[in-house]
Parts: sequence; C-alpha cells; structure tokens
Amino acid sequence: MRVIVTGGAGFIGSALIRHLVANRGWHVTNVDKLTYAANLASLDAIAHAPNYRFFNADICDRAAMDEVFAETKPSAVMHLAAESHVDRSITGSADFIRTNVVGTHVLLEAARAYWNGLTATDKVTFRFLHVSTDEVYGSLPADGFFTETTPYDPRSPYSASKASSDHLVSAWHETYGLPTVITNCSNNYGPYHFPEKLIPLVLLNALDGKPLPVYGDGRQVRDWLYVDDHVKALTLALERGRVGETYNVGGRAPMENIAVVRQICDILDDLRPATTPRRNLITHVTDRPGHDRRYAIDPAKIETELGWRAEETFASGIARTVAWYLENEAWWAPLRKGVYSGARLGLLPAEPDSNSKVAAGTAAG
Repeated sequence: MRVIVTGGAGFIGSALIRHLVANRGWHVTNVDKLTYAANLASLDAIAHAPNYRFFNADICDRAAMDEVFAETKPSAVMHLAAESHVDRSITGSADFIRTNVVGTHVLLEAARAYWNGLTATDKVTFRFLHVSTDEVYGSLPADGFFTETTPYDPRSPYSASKASSDHLVSAWHETYGLPTVITNCSNNYGPYHFPEKLIPLVLLNALDGKPLPVYGDGRQVRDWLYVDDHVKALTLALERGRVGETYNVGGRAPMENIAVVRQICDILDDLRPATTPRRNLITHVTDRPGHDRRYAIDPAKIETELGWRAEETFASGIARTVAWYLENEAWWAPLRKGVYSGARLGLLPAEPDSNSKVAAGTAAG
C-alpha cells in the first residue's frame, strides 16, 4: 500500500504514520506544512525508515499537491491536516477556513485529477479517507449519542470548518464518483499530544504546580478515545470501509471534564507525590464562548461492520498517557518553553468604550 497522509507531523497523524510504517509496512508519504502544532520529533522512531518520506508542503498549494501525487503514485490518501483547536478558532477563524475548507477543496481536486488518470483497476481500489470530528454534530442533551445520521449542528468556527470539509468530501463522491470514506472521531488523547489540549495542559501544569483551569462548572462531557485505538480504526476504515460511507469512532468513554482533571491529579499524586494534593490546583474560570455541553459517540457501525473496538479503557489509557509524559520530558519541555507555555487561548476581547477616546484609539490601533 502506498499512502499519502496529510498532517502527519501532528498528534493523530504522527501516531497513524508510526503505526503504518512500523506495524503495517506501508509506504507512507507525510505531507505537512509544519505549523505550530506540528512536531517532526514525534516521528523520530520511523524517520529513517525506507518506506517513509516527508514533504514540507501546504495542502492549499495545488501545484505542490499535484507534485506529491505524481511522485508518489499513491493508492490512497488519508487526510488529517487541519487546524484543530477550538479556542484558537474563536480568535483566529481565518486560518481554520483556509486550511480546513480551502485546503480540503484543493486536495480533493488534486486527488480527483490523479484518480481520473488511473487505470480502471486502480481507480476501483483507490481511496480518499477524510478524518473529521464529532464536534460537527453540535451539543447533545443529557442523554443520547451521536450516530452517523445525526444532523450537523456545528457551534464553533472550528467545527463549522470541519463540517464544511465533510460536506465537500461527500459532494466530491456524489458528483464526481471519487471513492471517499469519512470518519468522525471523539476526543483523542495519548502520547505526543500538543500541550494546548485539556489532558496534556492539565498534566503539565500539575507537574509545575500551576493552576489547573477548568471552564465553567467543569461538567461538560467529552467522549475519550486513545489515539492508538483511533489509528487502528482509520486503517480499517481505509481497507474495509464502504465507499461513500461515514463511520463514527469513539472509545465508549464519556466523562465530565472535571472528572478527567481530578483523575490526572490523583495519578500524578501517586507517581510524583507533591506537598499538597494536586486537586487543590483546580481553578474554575469563565467558560469558553459557545462551549458545547456534551459529546458522546455510538461507534456501533464501525464495530459491527469493520470489527473494530477500542482496546483501552479511559483508566488504562490515561495511566499510559501520564506515564509517557513523565518519561518523555525531552519531547514536551521545548514546546512548553518555546511554542506554548500554557496561557489561556480563545478569550474574546472586551468591547471598547465608545465614549472613550483612548479606547477608540486603542481599538483602531
């Protein structure tokens, strides 16, 4: 199998490439723009493997994408490249529209042009796997689960951009016949996770004795999926998924955010005791604008059709994650020092006072 993976230097992308190169022996081409959240150090274990190569390229660059297809002659594309942090989308939506919407369009067109030039046999076996999120479905009530037929109801610039990309992929299948498969996953966690996201942020702040910010009352529910389980699901979806179908991927582990934070504190207290319990560091802060209350995925379709099941429970997965961060400071310390130190993102600016010349001047500046 020859496959292009976009966004392969990111969290999920790097886990996928490590799996495909080391465990499956596939020939993998990693296409990544290397934005702030990308880290080639996450691929050190396979960086020199003969079945791996890297292109530093932007998926919005059509000429570059055509070159990648022409040089590597893939039998599949696994499209993970995306801006993904909701907080950043609140104050910088343009990057999300450009990468997630425009970039997906460019990649689809490059893939379609390449696919149209294949032999009849190769056209049948080619696949374009688009990796998306459960956030496109919006917020659930106190019960119920997202299924593949749940109507889209995105609530943030991030989820709106991913919903747009999902619709593009579906349209390219229906209109042009491009053989696509879509997956929508719940919240991933595990090793090599960029420290702006909840679990690594809480973990590293707790190690440093810093406040642990919890949005609002902390009772927002997220469904957690260990990243290695996710990449196995993606591989199965590519190999066995039905063309034109969507598969929801979840770990059957919905938990309130506050419970996740407390569990991390307790594990750290056992492994690296501090002078006071780390739960004392929990600090409730103003909630995120438009914060969805509850996500939970019903993964029955991928379990039934493709035989996939999450192997990690949240208890086993979070224990493995905490242990990895304790053993791999050399990976995350440079990120905390030079890329993202833990400051809160996504705060809306205060409205300027229209009666104040100073405020008006500041706003104009």
